[in-house]
Amino acid sequence: MKIGVVGLGFRLAYIARIFNERVPGVSFVAYADPSPAGLPYMKEHNVPAGQQYVRLEDMLKNEQLDLLMIGSPNHLHLDHIRQGLEAGLKLFSEKPVVTTEEDTMALLELINQHGGDTDRVMVGLVLRYSPLYKDLIADVRSGLLGTITSIEASEHIAPYHGAFFMRDWRRYERYSGSFMLEKCCHDLDLYQSVAGARPLHVASFGGRKTFVPENAANEELAELHSKPSGWNGANSVFSNDGDIIDYQTALIEYENGASLCFHTNLNVPDEFRRFAVIGSKAMAEGDFIRNFYRVHQAAGRLKLTDKTYKFDGLSVHYGADEQMVDDLWAHLDGGTALPVSVLDALEAGLTALKIDEARKTRSVIDLTTTWEQFDSHGLSKGRAA
Repeated sequence: MKIGVVGLGFRLAYIARIFNERVPGVSFVAYADPSPAGLPYMKEHNVPAGQQYVRLEDMLKNEQLDLLMIGSPNHLHLDHIRQGLEAGLKLFSEKPVVTTEEDTMALLELINQHGGDTDRVMVGLVLRYSPLYKDLIADVRSGLLGTITSIEASEHIAPYHGAFFMRDWRRYERYSGSFMLEKCCHDLDLYQSVAGARPLHVASFGGRKTFVPENAANEELAELHSKPSGWNGANSVFSNDGDIIDYQTALIEYENGASLCFHTNLNVPDEFRRFAVIGSKAMAEGDFIRNFYRVHQAAGRLKLTDKTYKFDGLSVHYGADEQMVDDLWAHLDGGTALPVSVLDALEAGLTALKIDEARKTRSVIDLTTTWEQFDSHGLSKGRAA
């Protein structure tokens, strides 16, 4: 299998390493990126990156590819997907797929123009492949938890990681979409699948209070510069140059009446990514970082499940990265269904965008007309794993 990459950043360089180690006969033959931040990582791990091109159109003209992987800054994804579809290729796009509501609808129309096959565009919502999520969704679908009533969840990252966002291109919403979209679309996707319905209403509050000029006395802390930034990077963590938040809460009411309270913060010394899913029969709680999963029966409080997870491989996403590559290869080689579709990713992305709209306007947003417009394109998610 011959793979080309557009946007050879840190994430796709890492995914390329996993592909190289786990997929037989894979070859990364070319990449399009004028300044490939991930190239040193690939060289360090002996993964040939292939021929360099500055422009994607030149790579597509000169190379015979089986798969195009898109890891460019988020705002460029739509154009790169368009070029890949026009070249007749199967695509893998990192999340978030696009950065605006307008681009979401444009991508739906683009997929329609190229035959309506949503499997042509695979997405990097890697948490769908994690063992913890698989256990949770299995219990939800089996009815163990009963009717899902409410969910409390969070994604909290350590200061070194928050500082990276303040120095990287992701600090600008015009490139990333927003922090909620760029970082938390995973979580919004997971809990929508758990709730079993789309969001109907969203509200949100948040802002920036940590990574601001008043705290510049911490600028020289080595930890805050430990994670390298790539394209359009900056040296200062506290310059207030970007426009993303560093803390935010969101409330979601789903179409079936279930609700979610979600909290994210970029300055947590002991980071966690946890949830409590409460149903009419039982409660499931877990933490992707602290690697546990428990289920308690509501009446009688009997413990039904108590699991911990250990990961010895390459994964930086709780055992999910290797599984994602294995499943992508099974899909490409044998047509096996994937657990997440581009439509799932676009729904999660729209949810994040509406959450930020609610934060900025200090209002409750009704998504009814949004989903009507989304569905007007007539696309189907197809089979699910």
